[in-house]
Amino acid sequence: MMIDAVLFYVFAAIAVASAVVVIGQRNPMYSAFALVVTLCSVAVIFGLLGSPFIAVLQVIVYAGAIMVLFLFVLMLLNVKREKDSPSRGQRTLSGVALALVTVLVLQAGAVLLRSRPTPAPDYDASTFEMAKILFSPHFLYAFEATSILILAALVGAVVLAKKEL
Repeated sequence: MMIDAVLFYVFAAIAVASAVVVIGQRNPMYSAFALVVTLCSVAVIFGLLGSPFIAVLQVIVYAGAIMVLFLFVLMLLNVKREKDSPSRGQRTLSGVALALVTVLVLQAGAVLLRSRPTPAPDYDASTFEMAKILFSPHFLYAFEATSILILAALVGAVVLAKKEL
């Protein structure tokens, strides 16, 4: 039991540290590699919490497929290292916007958690039972929010690519 807690805190610290590197790194390739470390650390945490299926999905889907897509886009756009840093006013505005978005997302999550009609699945659920719950109308808002987020990322990538041309 003690070794599980130690491993949990070690990999949680690695995940947080590498996530800070992801957002603080000026070189996009190093940032992408730090994201792989973050995703693998989260997979280990899922494994320690008794969810090996989610841990394997985390590695295969996110650290594997999604990171290949990220690296492909980075190579396609030929993104260089960031040279000039934003001004103090831009950083302050970005920080305020990020804080506002974080508060809104947390509020939306709290509302969704309070209004959920079915109990959360327990950890002993089989893959079939988890799929039934995940693809039920209960998680419709989560899938819709994810699709809007992906669409916003796609629009942002097109705007960034168009600015370079």
